[in-house]
Amino acid sequence: MRVLAYVYPGWHPTPERDASFYPGFTEWDLVYDSSPRFDGHVQPRLPLWGRYDDRDPVAVGRRVALCRDHGIDGLVYGFFWCRGKRVFQDALDHGYLGSPEGQQFPFALMWANRMPRRVLPVRRTDVPVIEDDRLVPSDVDDFVALVRYLAERYFARANYLRVDGRAYFAIFDSTFFMKELGAEGTRAAIAGARAMLRSMGLPDLYLAAIEPNAALIGSVADLGFDAVTNYVLLPDWKGEFLQDYAARMDLRAAEWPAIAARADLPYHPAVAPGWDASPRGADFGPARPDKYPWWPVVTGEHPDLFRAAVARAVAYARASGRSADEQLVFVASLNEWSEGHYLEPDTRFGLGWIEAVRDGRR
Repeated sequence: MRVLAYVYPGWHPTPERDASFYPGFTEWDLVYDSSPRFDGHVQPRLPLWGRYDDRDPVAVGRRVALCRDHGIDGLVYGFFWCRGKRVFQDALDHGYLGSPEGQQFPFALMWANRMPRRVLPVRRTDVPVIEDDRLVPSDVDDFVALVRYLAERYFARANYLRVDGRAYFAIFDSTFFMKELGAEGTRAAIAGARAMLRSMGLPDLYLAAIEPNAALIGSVADLGFDAVTNYVLLPDWKGEFLQDYAARMDLRAAEWPAIAARADLPYHPAVAPGWDASPRGADFGPARPDKYPWWPVVTGEHPDLFRAAVARAVAYARASGRSADEQLVFVASLNEWSEGHYLEPDTRFGLGWIEAVRDGRR
């Protein structure tokens, strides 16, 4: 059984963000500028070790060592790719793989098939939560090219995460991917990627669909996926503004068996220590929009409750009947500070969040 934490690689300036915002912009500016927006609102949420640049191998290596020593078995980096164009690549290539710790610690990739936002904090309430120009188009040839790129640069590494000998890879917006390619295109893309890997003598894929929607989840096995999982499975996105952490985790854990049954594939449980994306949205006061990033906010989170969530996910994975190698638990995330889910030390609980992982997996 392994516990894996997602990594958001957006904590350094990029040319795209310099052009969209101002030179040197990172989301640390949002995190540090955040303030309470209602009675009892826990903002700002600040890192105990201060802001850092995730291209820096020393800063990243310190965090990898923290994970290694607290029950995290590997990290899953978001990989931003749009038809050959990459964004945020330096966090992985220089920060993680440039550190002695990252060269040894297991890692995998999740295709973040959306482009980063070009306005932060979000100020307009009349635009879709996901603007059309952020969606990443693909096709059979593009997907095969993506997997080839990943295989040559990452899958072949000794510390790339394997599941029963296959390279773990996940698609973040699996619904958009399947809708755009259609059933035949999706099947052909996945089969083509596998054939290409065989021809190169590289490990096969262990391909996970993240949160396929109700209309498509019954198709994922037939289309070639190997498992389903989630990124953040915590809030009810259309529910009340304030949602209690313990109640939400109870409800989500009860859904895990049904997700596996609908997909007819292994379900790898996903847990999160909290959710509050307020820093990503402009402050509208009580007139806040009822959608991301303003709504909802999860309240009442605490490392003790998170420890129980981890323990429940670990128990579910161990009872799955799958091989120990295929017993995976995902945590969102190591460092999504601007969305309020992170394991890195904060000024509120110190090392409490990551200690909860260590204690919850025992």
